[in-house]
Amino acid sequence: MEYRQLGNSGVRVSVIGMGTNQFGRKVDQAGVNDVIDAALDLGINFIDTADVYTGSDSETTLGHALKGRWDKFVLATKVYFKVGDGPNDYGASRY
Repeated sequence: MEYRQLGNSGVRVSVIGMGTNQFGRKVDQAGVNDVIDAALDLGINFIDTADVYTGSDSETTLGHALKGRWDKFVLATKVYFKVGDGPNDYGASRY
């Protein structure tokens, strides 16, 4: 796998990243575990996720799959859309 430095951070990420948009919906926990295992075997260390993917099930299943090996991956996430009814449940803003 080829890797590139992420900005000036010193962190090196794989040139191929993996998206998690269907984790927890079309891909169950066992499938997510298999996908993460395969990514690791292929040298993929860059994973994209978001709090709104599959109603946060994506991040939950991803978290379980990464347990004990967080140091092997770099996660990219984003926040914006409303994820709950609380006053602080709207991304990075307070409305």
